[in-house]
Amino acid sequence: MHGTLTEHARCLYGDEFGPTPECDLDHREHYFVEELTFADADSILAMLRELCPHVVDGRLPVWVRNLSYRLALLQRPDEPALMREAAENLWLHGPDWDGVAADLTRRADALEAS
Repeated sequence: MHGTLTEHARCLYGDEFGPTPECDLDHREHYFVEELTFADADSILAMLRELCPHVVDGRLPVWVRNLSYRLALLQRPDEPALMREAAENLWLHGPDWDGVAADLTRRADALEAS
């Protein structure tokens, strides 16, 4: 078993900024998705910030990034900074999610204004 969500992601997807650790565990993506699904927001954000520190880099698949931000936002629905971070990720990884990114930005603006 991996010690953290970040370690599990690093073993499965690699790390652009450091070596992928040697590991003899069975790395099936669905095991990672299960762990991600029930991870707390701090663990999810730690993984994103360590493996993709500049949003446009890292080896995490875009769908993993999108799911990670969605799960973190479900746990922290009233954090404008997190909403903006998630929106930035969505804008950088395809126009399909521009409407969702714009909505997150509007919600962040509204929360900060109140």
